[in-house]
Amino acid sequence: MDADSSAPDTARLIPLDYRLRMPGPTTVPERVRQAMALPIISHRGPEFRRILGDSTQMLRTIIGTQDDIFFLGTSGTGGMEAALANVLSPGDVILVIVCGQFGERFVNIAQGMGGSVDQAVVPWGEAPDTAFVAGHLKRRNYRAVVCVHNESSTGVVTDIAAIGKSLSGTDTLLIVDSVSGLGGIDVRMDDWGVDILIAASQKALMCPPGLAMVAVSRKAMAIIENASAIPRFYFDLRRAKASAKNNETAFTPPVSLIVALHEALTMIHEEGLATVLLRHHRMSQALQMGCVALGLPMLPAEGVRSATVTVARVPEGLEGSTIVRHMYSRYRTVIVSQRTKLQNRVIRFGTMGAIGPEDIFTDLRQLEETLRDLGQAVPTGAGVRAASALIGA
Repeated sequence: MDADSSAPDTARLIPLDYRLRMPGPTTVPERVRQAMALPIISHRGPEFRRILGDSTQMLRTIIGTQDDIFFLGTSGTGGMEAALANVLSPGDVILVIVCGQFGERFVNIAQGMGGSVDQAVVPWGEAPDTAFVAGHLKRRNYRAVVCVHNESSTGVVTDIAAIGKSLSGTDTLLIVDSVSGLGGIDVRMDDWGVDILIAASQKALMCPPGLAMVAVSRKAMAIIENASAIPRFYFDLRRAKASAKNNETAFTPPVSLIVALHEALTMIHEEGLATVLLRHHRMSQALQMGCVALGLPMLPAEGVRSATVTVARVPEGLEGSTIVRHMYSRYRTVIVSQRTKLQNRVIRFGTMGAIGPEDIFTDLRQLEETLRDLGQAVPTGAGVRAASALIGA
């Protein structure tokens, strides 16, 4: 096939100084990019089976489970849909804890399936209180309690261990979205009593979008085997389990993404999971302290702040979208505001994946100049000084 010489080179469509600093997708390390560029291999061959098997074992350590992990060629939202589609039967009711955009998405998915949904709604920027959740649990029997571990729309982390403890000894499943948490925030699926945990490739796991991972407890698998309300085919986790026994997927997977994930997981294990989690915590704290020093207070309270997403309130008289546009137009740095209830009231940075001190200092230098360009009186160097006090020069 002849190439069209007038067609633009794809690389020229992306600025050379482009910086991806939003809460996912995140920058992909060069090692992971090179792994993606390896020759395509058969998804039924021994090479792929070894890669998938190794990836499963490495993920088990990060997730904190000895049970099944299934790989789906889809986004995190696809993983959320798969989790619900596989456990609902006629008459089942679920309780969704809503403290941000992705809790609302769970509600929309369940209702789109015709499911019966109760909501435990928490003000955006606050974390669900265990007693508040327990009060809802007394009202009726639920097939599942559904919640978001790390709500990237607000930068709030939910105490999953406490919710899991309240469900201990019951038939109710605990379904958790940790798409923007896993790999940057501690997850202990088995210890916390989580029955289904959803993750995705494009956040702290340092890969491009397109791959969801769904971890399933034995308790949940027993329900999945007999659930009957939602038609399942591509997202049927019974098929996924049958194939996983042979280190395969039920259908053709995104082979290059799984190869990339294998490399990213190898990098996490080389660094050491405890070190990775501490790095995320320190980098996020440094950015948060720097934002506060520049006059942008955090949205969530200190005790519930995320280690992978920094959400800062916008100064009076400015809109988040104005800061976002200026950061891109002047620096080609991509951050985001918020698209729904907090629209233009906050700005959000990703502090996840392959991130280090220089990323934080660059963010704060650019943010300081942006605020000054937009008419804010900002102390020179205040953000970087505040961050340096925590992580050094």
